[in-house]
Amino acid sequence: MLPFHQLKRQRTLTEQAADAIRARIVGGEFQLGEALSEITLAAELGVSKTPVREAFLQLKNEGLVDIQPQRGTFVFQMTVEQIRQLTVLRELLEVGALRLACCENTGSLAGVLTDIVARMAKAIDAFDHRLYRQLDHDLHLQIIAGSRNQFIEAAYGSIAFRIQALRNRLALKQAQNLRSLEEHRDLVQSMRENDAARAVTRLMEHIRVTSREYILYFEQPDS
Repeated sequence: MLPFHQLKRQRTLTEQAADAIRARIVGGEFQLGEALSEITLAAELGVSKTPVREAFLQLKNEGLVDIQPQRGTFVFQMTVEQIRQLTVLRELLEVGALRLACCENTGSLAGVLTDIVARMAKAIDAFDHRLYRQLDHDLHLQIIAGSRNQFIEAAYGSIAFRIQALRNRLALKQAQNLRSLEEHRDLVQSMRENDAARAVTRLMEHIRVTSREYILYFEQPDS
């Protein structure tokens, strides 16, 4: 019997369109609630409207767009109550993941997070706010991955892009980045000292402070 050759799957136009539109939403190029035009995006991406329409459906499942029949497709928006609910879910997933990680692999996770925090500090010194927020995103993903639980990772994946999109709306605020950095440092230091209870407390406090910043952004977007 002849051996099978590994198939190389080509990325579809829909996947490429979804990647491009997602990056612009998450990066803050599109405003929250902004209407998205199939025709305009198709022209910019050099594809027909069909891949764009199918990409919208994928992004809807990720919570990044709102498709309204007879009206069109819009970048997601959030109410204050939705932010509070998202915060509850983040606590359940991230704090649960951290507890699991602290039981099984505190040392290795602490090492990974220490490296990320060091790079975050360099990004702040360079006033590279976008890089800082990307590293912030990476740090929280590492906490989730540290749980070594595929179902926690899958559940977090359903909200990760939306969380990052919210983070990036605050990316130009140096004071918030500095505050965030100190909170991450405290979290990692607690882990390095094998103080799981303090690490969990620090993470919960950080998530709640961040939630209040999101709420303030929606209530006073120009502040």
